[in-house]
Amino acid sequence: MSQKIKNALISLSDKSQIQRVLKVLQKYKINIISSGGTYKEIKKLGYKCTEISKYTKFSEMLDGRVKTLHPKIHAGILSKRSNSKHRREMNRKKFNYIDLIIVNFYPFQQTIQKTKNFKKIIENIDIGGPTMVRAAAKNFYDVSIITDKKDYSSLISELNKNKGATSLKFREQMASKAFGLTAYYDSVVSNWFNRKFNIVFPETKTIFGKKIAQLRYGENPHQKSSIYINDLFSEELGLKKIKGKALSYNNYNDVFTSLEILSSFKKSGSVIIKHANPSGASINNSPIKSFQESYISDPISAFGGVVACNFTINEKIAREISKVFFDVILAKKFDKGSLKILGSKKNLILIDISKFKHKKEYQVKQFDNSFLVQDKNKIIFKKKDLKFVTKLKPTKKEIRSAEFALNICKFVKSNSIIIANNFSTIGIGAGQPSRVDSCRIAVQKAKQFQPKKLKNSVAASDAFFPFPDGIKKLIKAGVKVIIQPGGSIRDKESILAANKGKVKMIFTGTRHFNH
Repeated sequence: MSQKIKNALISLSDKSQIQRVLKVLQKYKINIISSGGTYKEIKKLGYKCTEISKYTKFSEMLDGRVKTLHPKIHAGILSKRSNSKHRREMNRKKFNYIDLIIVNFYPFQQTIQKTKNFKKIIENIDIGGPTMVRAAAKNFYDVSIITDKKDYSSLISELNKNKGATSLKFREQMASKAFGLTAYYDSVVSNWFNRKFNIVFPETKTIFGKKIAQLRYGENPHQKSSIYINDLFSEELGLKKIKGKALSYNNYNDVFTSLEILSSFKKSGSVIIKHANPSGASINNSPIKSFQESYISDPISAFGGVVACNFTINEKIAREISKVFFDVILAKKFDKGSLKILGSKKNLILIDISKFKHKKEYQVKQFDNSFLVQDKNKIIFKKKDLKFVTKLKPTKKEIRSAEFALNICKFVKSNSIIIANNFSTIGIGAGQPSRVDSCRIAVQKAKQFQPKKLKNSVAASDAFFPFPDGIKKLIKAGVKVIIQPGGSIRDKESILAANKGKVKMIFTGTRHFNH
Protein backbone atom coordinates (compact mmCIF):
# COMPACT_ATOMS: atom_id res chain seq x y z
CA MET A 1 0.00 0.00 0.00
CA SER A 2 1.62 3.23 -1.15
CA GLN A 3 1.06 6.49 0.73
CA LYS A 4 1.19 9.80 -1.11
CA ILE A 5 3.22 12.45 0.70
CA LYS A 6 1.76 15.95 0.81
CA ASN A 7 3.41 17.43 3.90
CA ALA A 8 6.86 16.81 5.37
CA LEU A 9 8.32 17.99 8.66
CA ILE A 10 12.09 18.34 8.82
CA SER A 11 14.00 18.99 12.07
CA LEU A 12 17.72 18.32 12.02
CA SER A 13 20.77 18.86 14.19
CA ASP A 14 22.96 17.48 11.41
CA LYS A 15 21.79 19.29 8.27
CA SER A 16 24.42 17.93 5.88
CA GLN A 17 23.14 16.26 2.68
CA ILE A 18 19.55 17.49 3.20
CA GLN A 19 19.68 19.39 -0.10
CA ARG A 20 19.46 16.06 -1.93
CA VAL A 21 16.13 15.36 -0.26
CA LEU A 22 14.79 18.91 -0.70
CA LYS A 23 15.28 18.63 -4.43
CA VAL A 24 13.05 15.57 -4.72
CA LEU A 25 10.45 17.01 -2.30
CA GLN A 26 10.20 20.06 -4.54
CA LYS A 27 9.88 17.81 -7.60
CA TYR A 28 6.72 16.20 -6.15
CA LYS A 29 5.36 19.46 -4.73
CA ILE A 30 5.61 18.31 -1.12
CA ASN A 31 5.10 21.07 1.46
CA ILE A 32 7.87 21.46 4.03
CA ILE A 33 7.46 22.47 7.68
CA SER A 34 10.49 23.21 9.83
CA SER A 35 11.89 25.29 12.68
CA GLY A 36 14.97 27.03 14.02
CA GLY A 37 18.27 26.33 12.30
CA THR A 38 16.76 23.77 9.92
CA TYR A 39 14.21 26.32 8.67
CA LYS A 40 17.00 28.85 8.07
CA GLU A 41 19.11 26.25 6.24
CA ILE A 42 16.24 25.22 3.96
CA LYS A 43 15.50 28.86 3.09
CA LYS A 44 19.20 29.53 2.56
CA LEU A 45 19.33 26.65 0.07
CA GLY A 46 16.50 28.31 -1.86
CA TYR A 47 13.53 26.08 -1.04
CA LYS A 48 10.08 27.02 0.23
CA CYS A 49 9.39 26.19 3.86
CA THR A 50 6.80 27.04 6.51
CA GLU A 51 8.15 27.82 9.96
CA ILE A 52 6.57 25.67 12.68
CA SER A 53 5.52 28.66 14.79
CA LYS A 54 3.56 30.03 11.81
CA TYR A 55 2.14 26.59 11.03
CA THR A 56 0.91 26.03 14.59
CA LYS A 57 0.27 29.73 15.29
CA PHE A 58 2.15 29.16 18.54
CA SER A 59 5.55 30.72 19.19
CA GLU A 60 8.48 28.65 20.39
CA MET A 61 8.98 29.01 24.14
CA LEU A 62 11.27 28.05 27.00
CA ASP A 63 14.41 28.74 24.94
CA GLY A 64 13.23 26.35 22.25
CA ARG A 65 12.40 23.49 24.63
CA VAL A 66 8.82 23.64 23.35
CA LYS A 67 8.33 24.03 19.59
CA THR A 68 7.20 20.76 17.96
CA LEU A 69 5.30 19.60 21.06
CA HIS A 70 1.96 20.83 19.75
CA PRO A 71 -1.40 19.09 18.99
CA LYS A 72 -1.39 20.28 15.37
CA ILE A 73 1.98 18.58 14.83
CA HIS A 74 1.25 15.34 16.65
CA ALA A 75 -2.32 15.00 15.44
CA GLY A 76 -0.98 15.40 11.91
CA ILE A 77 1.50 12.59 12.53
CA LEU A 78 -0.62 10.21 14.61
CA SER A 79 -4.01 10.41 12.89
CA LYS A 80 -5.12 7.26 11.09
CA ARG A 81 -6.09 8.14 7.54
CA SER A 82 -8.50 5.20 7.31
CA ASN A 83 -10.27 6.03 10.60
CA SER A 84 -13.45 8.08 9.94
CA LYS A 85 -13.52 9.46 13.48
CA HIS A 86 -9.91 10.66 13.13
CA ARG A 87 -10.76 12.28 9.77
CA ARG A 88 -13.73 14.12 11.28
CA GLU A 89 -11.65 15.38 14.19
CA MET A 90 -8.87 16.54 11.84
CA ASN A 91 -11.37 18.34 9.61
CA ARG A 92 -13.09 19.99 12.59
CA LYS A 93 -9.74 21.32 13.86
CA LYS A 94 -8.61 22.15 10.30
CA PHE A 95 -5.40 20.18 10.87
CA ASN A 96 -3.33 18.81 7.99
CA TYR A 97 -1.82 15.36 7.80
CA ILE A 98 1.97 15.17 8.10
CA ASP A 99 3.11 12.26 5.95
CA LEU A 100 6.91 12.41 6.20
CA ILE A 101 9.16 13.15 9.19
CA ILE A 102 12.89 13.66 8.72
CA VAL A 103 14.57 14.07 12.09
CA ASN A 104 17.90 13.58 13.80
CA PHE A 105 18.43 14.34 17.46
CA TYR A 106 20.35 16.82 19.54
CA PRO A 107 23.90 15.41 19.66
CA PHE A 108 23.79 14.21 23.26
CA GLN A 109 26.54 11.60 22.90
CA GLN A 110 28.84 14.01 21.05
CA THR A 111 28.17 16.62 23.74
CA ILE A 112 29.24 14.39 26.65
CA GLN A 113 32.37 13.53 24.67
CA LYS A 114 33.29 17.21 24.36
CA THR A 115 32.28 18.78 27.66
CA LYS A 116 31.63 18.08 31.33
CA ASN A 117 29.38 21.14 31.63
CA PHE A 118 26.32 19.63 33.32
CA LYS A 119 23.85 22.31 32.18
CA LYS A 120 25.00 22.08 28.58
CA ILE A 121 24.71 18.30 28.65
CA ILE A 122 21.17 18.44 30.04
CA GLU A 123 20.11 20.95 27.36
CA ASN A 124 21.31 18.48 24.72
CA ILE A 125 18.81 15.83 25.80
CA ASP A 126 16.32 15.91 22.91
CA ILE A 127 12.63 15.72 23.80
CA GLY A 128 10.69 16.91 20.76
CA GLY A 129 12.72 14.90 18.26
CA PRO A 130 12.30 11.47 19.85
CA THR A 131 8.62 12.24 20.52
CA MET A 132 7.98 12.94 16.83
CA VAL A 133 10.01 9.93 15.76
CA ARG A 134 8.09 7.58 18.06
CA ALA A 135 4.77 9.02 16.88
CA ALA A 136 5.69 8.63 13.20
CA ALA A 137 7.09 5.13 13.70
CA LYS A 138 3.94 4.08 15.56
CA ASN A 139 1.79 5.32 12.66
CA PHE A 140 3.93 3.67 9.97
CA TYR A 141 0.81 2.58 8.04
CA ASP A 142 0.42 6.22 7.00
CA VAL A 143 3.67 8.04 7.84
CA SER A 144 7.27 7.70 6.65
CA ILE A 145 10.03 8.34 9.19
CA ILE A 146 13.68 9.01 8.27
CA THR A 147 16.23 9.21 11.10
CA ASP A 148 19.52 8.48 9.32
CA LYS A 149 21.32 10.35 6.53
CA LYS A 150 22.27 6.96 5.13
CA ASP A 151 18.59 6.47 4.24
CA TYR A 152 18.27 9.65 2.17
CA SER A 153 19.19 7.73 -0.98
CA SER A 154 16.55 5.08 -0.22
CA LEU A 155 13.93 7.77 0.39
CA ILE A 156 14.77 9.54 -2.88
CA SER A 157 14.62 6.24 -4.77
CA GLU A 158 11.31 5.36 -3.10
CA LEU A 159 9.72 8.72 -3.97
CA ASN A 160 10.89 8.54 -7.56
CA LYS A 161 9.73 4.95 -7.97
CA ASN A 162 6.29 5.68 -6.50
CA LYS A 163 5.87 9.21 -7.93
CA GLY A 164 5.93 11.03 -4.60
CA ALA A 165 4.62 8.15 -2.46
CA THR A 166 6.21 5.49 -0.25
CA SER A 167 5.46 1.78 0.02
CA LEU A 168 4.30 0.08 3.20
CA LYS A 169 7.40 -2.14 3.19
CA PHE A 170 9.64 0.93 3.14
CA ARG A 171 7.67 2.55 5.98
CA GLU A 172 7.89 -0.63 8.04
CA GLN A 173 11.67 -0.80 7.62
CA MET A 174 12.14 2.85 8.53
CA ALA A 175 9.82 2.52 11.57
CA SER A 176 11.83 -0.41 12.87
CA LYS A 177 15.05 1.58 12.46
CA ALA A 178 13.44 4.61 14.14
CA PHE A 179 12.44 2.69 17.25
CA GLY A 180 15.98 1.28 17.38
CA LEU A 181 17.33 4.84 17.36
CA THR A 182 15.02 6.13 20.11
CA ALA A 183 15.87 3.10 22.24
CA TYR A 184 19.59 3.67 21.64
CA TYR A 185 19.35 7.38 22.36
CA ASP A 186 17.40 6.92 25.60
CA SER A 187 19.77 4.15 26.65
CA VAL A 188 22.78 6.43 26.15
CA VAL A 189 21.11 9.11 28.29
CA SER A 190 20.12 6.55 30.93
CA ASN A 191 23.63 5.07 31.10
CA TRP A 192 25.17 8.53 31.36
CA PHE A 193 22.88 9.34 34.31
CA ASN A 194 23.76 6.05 36.02
CA ARG A 195 27.46 6.76 35.54
CA LYS A 196 27.13 10.36 36.66
CA PHE A 197 25.35 9.42 39.88
CA ASN A 198 27.32 6.20 40.47
CA ILE A 199 24.33 3.85 40.11
CA VAL A 200 25.99 0.53 39.29
CA PHE A 201 23.01 -1.83 39.44
CA PRO A 202 19.86 0.14 38.52
CA GLU A 203 16.40 -1.44 38.77
CA THR A 204 16.11 -1.37 34.96
CA LYS A 205 19.24 -1.90 32.88
CA THR A 206 19.61 -1.01 29.20
CA ILE A 207 22.63 -1.90 27.11
CA PHE A 208 23.12 0.15 23.95
CA GLY A 209 25.26 -0.70 20.98
CA LYS A 210 26.24 0.81 17.64
CA LYS A 211 27.15 -1.61 14.89
CA ILE A 212 30.80 -1.41 13.85
CA ALA A 213 30.91 -4.24 11.35
CA GLN A 214 29.23 -7.35 10.02
CA LEU A 215 31.69 -10.18 10.66
CA ARG A 216 32.51 -12.91 8.16
CA TYR A 217 30.75 -15.42 10.39
CA GLY A 218 30.31 -16.24 14.05
CA GLU A 219 32.05 -18.72 16.31
CA ASN A 220 31.43 -21.29 13.57
CA PRO A 221 30.94 -20.80 9.80
CA HIS A 222 27.19 -21.53 9.96
CA GLN A 223 26.63 -18.71 12.50
CA LYS A 224 26.10 -15.05 11.57
CA SER A 225 27.75 -12.34 13.65
CA SER A 226 28.30 -8.60 14.05
CA ILE A 227 30.32 -6.46 16.44
CA TYR A 228 28.84 -3.45 18.25
CA ILE A 229 30.43 -0.75 20.37
CA ASN A 230 28.95 0.10 23.76
CA ASP A 231 30.74 3.29 24.77
CA LEU A 232 29.34 6.61 25.93
CA PHE A 233 32.43 8.57 25.02
CA SER A 234 33.70 7.08 21.79
CA GLU A 235 32.55 5.37 18.62
CA GLU A 236 35.95 3.74 18.09
CA LEU A 237 37.35 0.61 19.74
CA GLY A 238 40.84 2.05 19.95
CA LEU A 239 42.16 -0.86 17.90
CA LYS A 240 43.88 0.31 14.71
CA LYS A 241 44.24 -2.44 12.16
CA ILE A 242 47.48 -1.84 10.24
CA LYS A 243 47.38 -4.90 8.03
CA GLY A 244 45.35 -7.99 7.31
CA LYS A 245 41.86 -9.23 6.61
CA ALA A 246 38.80 -8.33 8.66
CA LEU A 247 38.76 -9.79 12.17
CA SER A 248 36.45 -12.72 12.85
CA TYR A 249 34.25 -13.38 15.88
CA ASN A 250 36.89 -15.70 17.34
CA ASN A 251 39.66 -13.17 16.61
CA TYR A 252 37.79 -10.52 18.60
CA ASN A 253 37.11 -12.95 21.43
CA ASP A 254 40.83 -13.75 21.73
CA VAL A 255 41.86 -10.11 21.28
CA PHE A 256 39.61 -8.96 24.12
CA THR A 257 40.94 -11.69 26.42
CA SER A 258 44.53 -10.70 25.63
CA LEU A 259 43.80 -7.01 26.29
CA GLU A 260 42.35 -7.86 29.72
CA ILE A 261 45.53 -9.74 30.66
CA LEU A 262 47.86 -7.09 29.23
CA SER A 263 46.12 -4.39 31.27
CA SER A 264 47.14 -6.22 34.45
CA PHE A 265 50.88 -6.11 33.61
CA LYS A 266 53.00 -3.38 35.19
CA LYS A 267 56.15 -4.34 33.25
CA SER A 268 56.95 -5.31 29.67
CA GLY A 269 54.82 -8.34 28.99
CA SER A 270 53.48 -10.69 26.35
CA VAL A 271 50.58 -13.08 26.27
CA ILE A 272 49.53 -15.63 23.66
CA ILE A 273 45.82 -16.50 23.49
CA LYS A 274 44.15 -19.51 21.94
CA HIS A 275 40.40 -20.01 22.19
CA ALA A 276 40.06 -17.28 24.85
CA ASN A 277 42.62 -18.97 27.15
CA PRO A 278 46.28 -17.99 27.51
CA SER A 279 48.69 -20.65 26.25
CA GLY A 280 51.55 -18.60 27.68
CA ALA A 281 52.27 -15.33 29.46
CA SER A 282 55.42 -13.62 30.67
CA ILE A 283 56.64 -10.32 32.07
CA ASN A 284 60.29 -9.39 31.62
CA ASN A 285 62.41 -6.24 31.45
CA SER A 286 63.48 -7.56 28.06
CA PRO A 287 60.50 -7.39 25.64
CA ILE A 288 61.90 -10.07 23.34
CA LYS A 289 62.40 -12.46 26.28
CA SER A 290 58.82 -11.90 27.41
CA PHE A 291 57.62 -13.03 23.96
CA GLN A 292 60.00 -15.98 23.86
CA GLU A 293 58.96 -17.17 27.33
CA SER A 294 55.27 -16.81 26.43
CA TYR A 295 55.78 -18.89 23.32
CA ILE A 296 57.79 -21.75 24.85
CA SER A 297 55.18 -22.12 27.58
CA ASP A 298 53.15 -24.11 25.06
CA PRO A 299 54.43 -23.80 21.45
CA ILE A 300 51.92 -26.33 20.12
CA SER A 301 48.86 -24.47 21.44
CA ALA A 302 50.37 -21.12 20.40
CA PHE A 303 50.15 -22.11 16.73
CA GLY A 304 47.48 -19.95 15.05
CA GLY A 305 46.91 -17.89 18.19
CA VAL A 306 46.82 -14.21 19.07
CA VAL A 307 50.01 -12.55 20.36
CA ALA A 308 49.58 -9.41 22.47
CA CYS A 309 52.46 -7.22 23.67
CA ASN A 310 52.40 -4.03 25.74
CA PHE A 311 55.51 -2.68 24.00
CA THR A 312 56.79 -1.66 20.56
CA ILE A 313 57.62 -4.55 18.28
CA ASN A 314 60.96 -3.94 16.62
CA GLU A 315 62.73 -5.79 13.82
CA LYS A 316 64.44 -8.25 16.17
CA ILE A 317 61.18 -9.23 17.90
CA ALA A 318 59.40 -9.39 14.53
CA ARG A 319 61.93 -11.95 13.29
CA GLU A 320 61.19 -14.15 16.31
CA ILE A 321 57.42 -13.81 15.83
CA SER A 322 57.68 -14.52 12.09
CA LYS A 323 59.13 -17.98 12.78
CA VAL A 324 55.69 -19.14 13.94
CA PHE A 325 52.25 -19.02 12.34
CA PHE A 326 50.04 -16.60 14.28
CA ASP A 327 46.65 -15.18 13.35
CA VAL A 328 46.82 -11.74 15.01
CA ILE A 329 49.60 -9.61 16.54
CA LEU A 330 48.75 -6.75 18.89
CA ALA A 331 51.33 -4.23 20.06
CA LYS A 332 51.69 -0.67 21.33
CA LYS A 333 53.53 0.11 18.11
CA PHE A 334 55.27 -1.54 15.14
CA ASP A 335 58.48 0.04 13.88
CA LYS A 336 59.30 0.18 10.15
CA GLY A 337 61.60 -2.83 10.27
CA SER A 338 59.00 -5.00 11.97
CA LEU A 339 56.31 -3.96 9.48
CA LYS A 340 58.53 -4.98 6.59
CA ILE A 341 59.02 -8.44 8.11
CA LEU A 342 55.51 -9.07 9.40
CA GLY A 343 53.90 -7.35 6.42
CA SER A 344 55.14 -10.13 4.16
CA LYS A 345 52.98 -12.66 6.04
CA LYS A 346 49.92 -13.01 3.80
CA ASN A 347 47.11 -13.61 6.31
CA LEU A 348 48.64 -12.07 9.42
CA ILE A 349 46.57 -9.30 11.07
CA LEU A 350 48.51 -6.49 12.77
CA ILE A 351 46.77 -4.21 15.28
CA ASP A 352 48.09 -1.12 17.03
CA ILE A 353 46.63 -0.98 20.55
CA SER A 354 48.35 2.24 21.67
CA LYS A 355 45.02 4.09 21.86
CA PHE A 356 43.04 1.30 23.48
CA LYS A 357 41.76 2.02 26.99
CA HIS A 358 39.73 -0.09 29.38
CA LYS A 359 36.63 1.91 30.33
CA LYS A 360 34.03 -0.47 31.69
CA GLU A 361 33.87 -1.29 35.37
CA TYR A 362 31.48 -4.19 34.87
CA GLN A 363 31.02 -7.33 32.77
CA VAL A 364 27.88 -8.67 31.11
CA LYS A 365 27.03 -12.26 30.17
CA GLN A 366 23.82 -13.01 28.31
CA PHE A 367 21.81 -16.20 28.01
CA ASP A 368 18.55 -16.33 26.08
CA ASN A 369 16.15 -13.88 27.80
CA SER A 370 18.35 -12.96 30.76
CA PHE A 371 21.78 -11.52 31.43
CA LEU A 372 24.18 -11.30 34.34
CA VAL A 373 26.03 -8.15 35.34
CA GLN A 374 28.99 -8.00 37.72
CA ASP A 375 31.83 -5.62 38.46
CA LYS A 376 35.24 -6.60 37.09
CA ASN A 377 37.61 -8.89 38.96
CA LYS A 378 40.43 -6.42 39.59
CA ILE A 379 41.83 -7.88 42.82
CA ILE A 380 44.60 -10.47 42.81
CA PHE A 381 44.91 -10.61 46.57
CA LYS A 382 45.07 -8.25 49.51
CA LYS A 383 48.48 -8.48 51.15
CA LYS A 384 47.04 -7.91 54.63
CA ASP A 385 44.83 -10.98 54.16
CA LEU A 386 47.64 -13.36 53.14
CA LYS A 387 48.15 -16.31 55.41
CA PHE A 388 51.40 -18.28 55.33
CA VAL A 389 50.00 -21.59 56.53
CA THR A 390 53.01 -23.93 56.25
CA LYS A 391 56.12 -24.30 58.37
CA LEU A 392 58.29 -22.90 55.58
CA LYS A 393 57.50 -19.26 54.69
CA PRO A 394 57.90 -17.72 51.20
CA THR A 395 60.46 -15.02 50.43
CA LYS A 396 59.42 -11.64 49.03
CA LYS A 397 60.42 -12.74 45.52
CA GLU A 398 58.38 -15.92 45.88
CA ILE A 399 55.36 -13.86 46.93
CA ARG A 400 55.77 -11.69 43.81
CA SER A 401 56.11 -14.84 41.69
CA ALA A 402 52.99 -16.26 43.30
CA GLU A 403 51.17 -12.99 42.59
CA PHE A 404 52.10 -13.23 38.90
CA ALA A 405 50.88 -16.83 38.69
CA LEU A 406 47.61 -16.03 40.46
CA ASN A 407 47.04 -13.00 38.23
CA ILE A 408 47.27 -15.18 35.11
CA CYS A 409 45.16 -17.82 36.84
CA LYS A 410 42.18 -15.48 37.18
CA PHE A 411 42.00 -15.02 33.39
CA VAL A 412 42.03 -18.76 32.65
CA LYS A 413 38.74 -20.66 32.42
CA SER A 414 37.94 -22.50 35.65
CA ASN A 415 38.96 -24.81 37.11
CA SER A 416 42.41 -23.39 36.49
CA ILE A 417 45.95 -24.16 37.63
CA ILE A 418 48.99 -22.13 36.63
CA ILE A 419 52.59 -23.25 37.08
CA ALA A 420 55.14 -20.46 36.64
CA ASN A 421 58.85 -19.89 37.00
CA ASN A 422 60.62 -16.52 37.02
CA PHE A 423 57.44 -14.61 36.07
CA SER A 424 56.63 -16.79 33.08
CA THR A 425 54.07 -19.55 32.75
CA ILE A 426 55.41 -23.03 32.13
CA GLY A 427 52.20 -25.03 32.53
CA ILE A 428 48.51 -24.06 32.25
CA GLY A 429 45.66 -26.37 33.16
CA ALA A 430 42.38 -24.81 32.04
CA GLY A 431 38.64 -25.42 32.12
CA GLN A 432 38.45 -28.82 33.80
CA PRO A 433 35.50 -29.89 35.96
CA SER A 434 38.02 -31.54 38.28
CA ARG A 435 40.79 -29.49 39.90
CA VAL A 436 43.07 -32.51 40.05
CA ASP A 437 42.72 -32.83 36.25
CA SER A 438 43.74 -29.18 35.86
CA CYS A 439 46.81 -29.95 37.98
CA ARG A 440 47.60 -32.98 35.85
CA ILE A 441 47.34 -30.97 32.59
CA ALA A 442 49.46 -28.09 33.94
CA VAL A 443 52.18 -30.53 35.07
CA GLN A 444 51.99 -32.43 31.78
CA LYS A 445 52.45 -29.23 29.76
CA ALA A 446 55.44 -28.16 31.87
CA LYS A 447 57.06 -31.58 31.59
CA GLN A 448 56.50 -31.60 27.83
CA PHE A 449 58.10 -28.24 27.08
CA GLN A 450 60.17 -27.02 30.04
CA PRO A 451 60.75 -29.89 32.50
CA LYS A 452 63.86 -28.30 34.05
CA LYS A 453 61.85 -25.24 35.10
CA LEU A 454 59.46 -27.32 37.20
CA LYS A 455 62.07 -27.42 39.95
CA ASN A 456 61.36 -24.65 42.47
CA SER A 457 58.38 -23.42 40.45
CA VAL A 458 55.25 -21.66 41.75
CA ALA A 459 51.69 -22.93 41.32
CA ALA A 460 48.44 -20.96 41.60
CA SER A 461 44.90 -22.24 41.89
CA ASP A 462 41.82 -20.13 41.19
CA ALA A 463 39.88 -21.80 44.02
CA PHE A 464 40.58 -24.00 47.02
CA PHE A 465 41.73 -27.61 46.73
CA PRO A 466 38.84 -29.81 47.91
CA PHE A 467 41.28 -32.68 48.42
CA PRO A 468 45.07 -32.84 48.79
CA ASP A 469 45.44 -35.01 45.64
CA GLY A 470 46.04 -32.02 43.35
CA ILE A 471 48.59 -30.56 45.75
CA LYS A 472 50.44 -33.88 45.86
CA LYS A 473 50.67 -33.90 42.04
CA LEU A 474 52.16 -30.39 42.06
CA ILE A 475 54.66 -31.24 44.81
CA LYS A 476 55.73 -34.42 43.05
CA ALA A 477 56.39 -32.40 39.86
CA GLY A 478 58.77 -30.01 41.65
CA VAL A 479 56.55 -27.07 42.70
CA LYS A 480 57.89 -25.34 45.83
CA VAL A 481 55.31 -22.57 46.40
CA ILE A 482 51.53 -22.95 46.12
CA ILE A 483 49.09 -20.06 46.33
CA GLN A 484 45.37 -20.70 46.70
CA PRO A 485 42.31 -19.11 48.38
CA GLY A 486 41.90 -21.76 51.07
CA GLY A 487 38.52 -22.33 52.67
CA SER A 488 38.03 -26.07 52.16
CA ILE A 489 36.91 -28.28 55.04
CA ARG A 490 40.01 -30.33 54.18
CA ASP A 491 42.49 -27.44 54.32
CA LYS A 492 44.35 -29.17 57.17
CA GLU A 493 45.00 -32.17 54.92
CA SER A 494 46.38 -29.86 52.19
CA ILE A 495 48.62 -28.07 54.68
CA LEU A 496 49.82 -31.39 56.04
CA ALA A 497 50.70 -32.56 52.50
CA ALA A 498 52.55 -29.28 51.82
CA ASN A 499 54.54 -29.53 55.06
CA LYS A 500 55.38 -33.14 54.32
CA GLY A 501 56.63 -32.16 50.86
CA LYS A 502 58.57 -29.17 52.28
CA VAL A 503 56.47 -26.76 50.21
CA LYS A 504 55.46 -23.21 51.10
CA MET A 505 51.75 -22.52 50.91
CA ILE A 506 49.89 -19.20 50.88
CA PHE A 507 46.17 -18.71 51.52
CA THR A 508 44.69 -15.55 49.95
CA GLY A 509 41.03 -15.77 50.94
CA THR A 510 40.20 -14.56 47.40
CA ARG A 511 38.66 -16.88 44.82
CA HIS A 512 39.07 -16.26 41.07
CA PHE A 513 36.50 -18.31 39.16
CA ASN A 514 36.26 -17.44 35.45
CA HIS A 515 33.46 -19.22 33.60
